Amino acid sequence: MPKTTWEYATTPLLIHRETAILNTWGGDGWELVHVANGPEGGLVAFLKRPVEGSAE
Repeated sequence: MPKTTWEYATTPLLIHRETAILNTWGGDGWELVHVANGPEGGLVAFLKRPVEGSAE
């Protein structure tokens, strides 16, 4: 059975812009996996999407 290969990204979530930021990433095929507190405060979003050409 073929397996899916993933790529990952992180991005800061700016206050009052969270929805717009996530919608932009989602429009490019990224799926939100986790949100955590950033090392310098604020929030960081962790995202993933399948690598093009990998099995789904």
